[in-house]
Amino acid sequence: MTGTTTEPSAPAPDTSAWGGRHVHDPTAVRDDDGVYWLFSTDARSDGPVRGGVQVRRSSDLVTWDYHGWALPGVPAPAAAWSGAEGLWAPEVVHVGPTGGTGGTWRMYYSASTFGSRRSAIGLADAPHPGGPWTDRGIVVASEHVDPPAGLGHPNAIDANVVTEPDGTQWLVYGSFFGGIHALPLDAGTGLVAEGLTPAPGRLHAAPGRLLARRARTADGAVEGAFVLPRPGGGWALLVSYDSLGGSYHLRSAVGDAVTGPYRDRAGRLMTDVDADPWAVGVPVLSGHRLAGGPGILAPGHASVLTERVPAAAPDAGAHVRQLLVHHVRDADAPTEHRLQLRRLVWTHDGWPLVSPQPWAGPGREVDDESRWPDDPAVLDGAWERLTPGADPTHVQDGAVGPLEARALVRPLGGGRFAWTASDGAAVAAVVHPAWDAVRDRATVCLETLDDTGRVTLATRLP
Repeated sequence: MTGTTTEPSAPAPDTSAWGGRHVHDPTAVRDDDGVYWLFSTDARSDGPVRGGVQVRRSSDLVTWDYHGWALPGVPAPAAAWSGAEGLWAPEVVHVGPTGGTGGTWRMYYSASTFGSRRSAIGLADAPHPGGPWTDRGIVVASEHVDPPAGLGHPNAIDANVVTEPDGTQWLVYGSFFGGIHALPLDAGTGLVAEGLTPAPGRLHAAPGRLLARRARTADGAVEGAFVLPRPGGGWALLVSYDSLGGSYHLRSAVGDAVTGPYRDRAGRLMTDVDADPWAVGVPVLSGHRLAGGPGILAPGHASVLTERVPAAAPDAGAHVRQLLVHHVRDADAPTEHRLQLRRLVWTHDGWPLVSPQPWAGPGREVDDESRWPDDPAVLDGAWERLTPGADPTHVQDGAVGPLEARALVRPLGGGRFAWTASDGAAVAAVVHPAWDAVRDRATVCLETLDDTGRVTLATRLP
């Protein structure tokens, strides 16, 4: 172990009834036995922090049991540098044979204090997601330094590890100050690649490749990046914009390389600080309230769980399922935060969108895309629609009615469609079975993206 670990700053709370409550900045993995493990920030709304990374486990991604903390507190090197009393935004990845059998689990944690740029990303490892975890020290650190011009150095928090098909690894990181950057990692050690290692406890001389940045007029508010491969090649970037307790919401962009450049659907660069900072990026999820349901505030800081799941038919192949794992706050009690998962889908031309309905579990969801609707008639009737990003400063109410007028509807298979909107925009759509959490019934959901970047999320009504 590198150094010692600070003791928890408060007695351990009673976690027996937490379930998915008090989850912030989550990431989920699955072990060899099919058990899911969830790691999240040391934060709760009803009392002091107990540091060490919260850990939960589940058999179905719906019901969660509190397992404990990965570490006994904030590791001493990270605590000494940052002054942190808890750890934020853990990223957990498996290193070893494909499928998770054997090998090592690595956890990248963030140590900082709110509004500070004196931060550190540390590394711990374990033989199993349930532990025991051993701290390996600081990977990269940052401090309060601004260059003569520009938006400053990146803040060393919010780690995301990206592995290319050839095994090359990148550490994507950053929050507000300076934007989102990517540094090359040594896949063998999990540390920053040799030759880039700074003096102990110092910021990298080269903070990495810039992926996304926002203007000062938006307080530079971009964080919680997650990069994942696109079907057919290239990469997608998910980031959270704006205020953590209010207008927080998710946007996306795509690029040919992990290191970018990333552009939104209208072709705007995610590094463009001269454009309207609320126009850049494709909005995929924002605060909303479906009729009769709870108000969802500030959804964000998402990761994506990708796994192969068995087919329903014995002679069929396995399916790839991707779930967006994120936190939300309750619109009527904004300090209360909890876990949600949603199905992540791809349009026929490789853009990520997410379901308007939370994930309901294997018994209520259909992963086999060959069973997703392919008849344009499914688009008729009444829907409850959301337009994420239309005004992220407010919790948007669902609008009930038919979908927009459409022409030249083309079914593309696997629930994918394309059509022309009434204003001439080209629309890509995904329709899939889902579970209506408000009405407690099976339904279908729709996600659309047009070539100007407008997104619609919709639930089919009875």
